Amino acid sequence: MTATMPLATLDRSPPPFFKQGPSAFTRLLFFAALAVFLMVADTRWKVTQPLRAVVATVLHPVEEALLAPSRWWDGLTHYFSGMDEARQMQARAQRLLTAQSERVMRMNQLERENARLRELLELRPRIEVGTRAAEVLYDAPDPFTRKVVIDQGSSQGVSLGAPVIDEAGVLGQVTRVYPLTAEVTLVTDKDAAVPVVNVRTQQRGVAYGTPQARGMELRFMAGNADVQVGDELQTSGLDGVYPAGLPVAKVLRVDRRADSAFARISLSTLAHADSTRHVLLLDPVGSRLPERPADAASAAASASDAASRHGKHHPAAAKTAASGAHP
Repeated sequence: MTATMPLATLDRSPPPFFKQGPSAFTRLLFFAALAVFLMVADTRWKVTQPLRAVVATVLHPVEEALLAPSRWWDGLTHYFSGMDEARQMQARAQRLLTAQSERVMRMNQLERENARLRELLELRPRIEVGTRAAEVLYDAPDPFTRKVVIDQGSSQGVSLGAPVIDEAGVLGQVTRVYPLTAEVTLVTDKDAAVPVVNVRTQQRGVAYGTPQARGMELRFMAGNADVQVGDELQTSGLDGVYPAGLPVAKVLRVDRRADSAFARISLSTLAHADSTRHVLLLDPVGSRLPERPADAASAAASASDAASRHGKHHPAAAKTAASGAHP
């Protein structure tokens, strides 16, 4: 008969594989607290920043190697698509150049006819204004105005009141001049006013700036005035500052109110006041106006009269007035 082993001698302890330490809940709390501590320490003291830098440096060549095929494919695709786009742009540019050449030839002919008609009618010739390029440096620090500062000043010949335009239309007017910079008040400023004319109807008016809406408003127009949405407004040239024919704004909304004799007309400026970088400064029209013969004669007569009254005290003044009256 086989001998039976006493029950007391059996090993009741679990095998090493099934041995367990702290409970699962205890370990969950420990590792959760450790994770929170590491996150707080990394946020406050950047304890893992050196480790991250080392890992990023080591893995950078691997990332570059993995991204190389994708970059080569993107570059090849962009190359061929760029070639097609360049050919299309060249074709469009050639068509546009042909059309512009035709328009330039017709414009030259119209300018010559206009000059001859003005000579026949003895009208004053159109004023040719001088221009100079400038760059916008920054917006003016005053939050209640709409002004920018440009990199041209009195040292470069900028004069007070000079109109400023961009490639789309009238941007504003020089209101302060410093030796190396100048301050430009935009047409959307609350104090800005530009005499305009409706291209469609040739009706004149004055556009005022509305800084709240970053636009303009055509004020004091009758409620039944012929103004439509989409009408383009250009400078009329009646103020002696802006040359005639410069684009200013388009009619955005017309509100004909029954309780008012005037219509409320909102305008959208054509110039890119918030994004433009390079602008063009024009000489004020008033500085280029030729002196009329009648005005010159009256000025000479006044000078001669003054010289005759005071000639006995200032003989040199009489001689100067006479020479000025009879060049």
